[in-house]
Amino acid sequence: MSRVEDSACDACLRRAFLVGRLAPRIAGLLDRPGRRTSGLLALSESDLLAAVAGERAEQIALDLEHFAPDAERERLARARVLALCRHAAEYPGGLRDLDDPPAALFAAGRHEALELLCSEPAVAIVGTRDPSPYGTEVARSLGRGLGAAGVPVVSGLALGIDATAHRGCLEGGGAAFAVLACGPDVAYPRRHRRLHEHIRENGLVVSELPPGTPPFRWSFPARNRIMAALSRLTVVVEAADPSGSLITTDFARDLGRSVAAVPGRVTSKVARGTNGLLKDGAVPITSTEDVLDELFGVGARYPPAAAHSVREPEDPLLRHVLESAERMGSVASIAKAVGLSTAETRAALARLEGDGYLVRRSLDGWERALGPILADP
Repeated sequence: MSRVEDSACDACLRRAFLVGRLAPRIAGLLDRPGRRTSGLLALSESDLLAAVAGERAEQIALDLEHFAPDAERERLARARVLALCRHAAEYPGGLRDLDDPPAALFAAGRHEALELLCSEPAVAIVGTRDPSPYGTEVARSLGRGLGAAGVPVVSGLALGIDATAHRGCLEGGGAAFAVLACGPDVAYPRRHRRLHEHIRENGLVVSELPPGTPPFRWSFPARNRIMAALSRLTVVVEAADPSGSLITTDFARDLGRSVAAVPGRVTSKVARGTNGLLKDGAVPITSTEDVLDELFGVGARYPPAAAHSVREPEDPLLRHVLESAERMGSVASIAKAVGLSTAETRAALARLEGDGYLVRRSLDGWERALGPILADP
């Protein structure tokens, strides 16, 4: 791949600057939750100003006339952000399939990761911000297995499934790609600022909004179209109906991309969206291998066994408690099986749960987890 520095032309930088400047006014125009930009971002500069700027149109147009591309490039360099325009060879080709592709894609992190994103089919993993323990484990396992297999994993840094998929990918040694609804240098939500830093160190954070731009309600569904366009396959782990994740699948289908879903419990609210997708013909996903089979053909590429193996605690007694907890529901039955007191058994279960080897299924049961989860650095 050729050098990617200074690969955004003046016209595309100017257009991106305009979108960033109009972002608060777009928010005022599209004030209903979940509403799409509906072609707004495909308008010409003059039409966009007329549709959005209102009484500020003349002033913003004047500012646009005095836009200084070189000064903007200096600002980007200070922020350690790369700008790729749609005329650049390194611009991800999938974005060109959009009716309203970003004029410039702003990227923060390992710029060489762009080569992976352009050369390998990517997978978007999305889902609810409030997942069940089951959904969390599946998202983590998929992210980890795909990362280990060298497949780019795309998500939105949101709470729940998104962040878990990112962490799983990083655990597997892969390159995580976070698509933001704000500037690439803005960690949102704020509690994910360390995860944001970790992705910048090992992958890439991208956005169509310039550095420093805060998120807006409209920019979340707008960024979903970018996630769908960057990915050959969109996998929904858990999602209610309606939800932002289903907006991503709508974009994916509009682009002719594949949509997949993880089956969920029929009584679970966070599985209504995914089970509905499966009824509508989405590809069922139960493992990393299912995703890889969909991308490359059956058996064509599997991750190393360590990427999807279940980890065991080193302490033999804790391993015994873990094995018993999988089979038995009550603390008393586990205690009897392992030869411990009730108090000692509760302490062992709490340690296993805290270390990530067990997740509580209900008041009287547990499910095995993958092992210690990657914490924010």
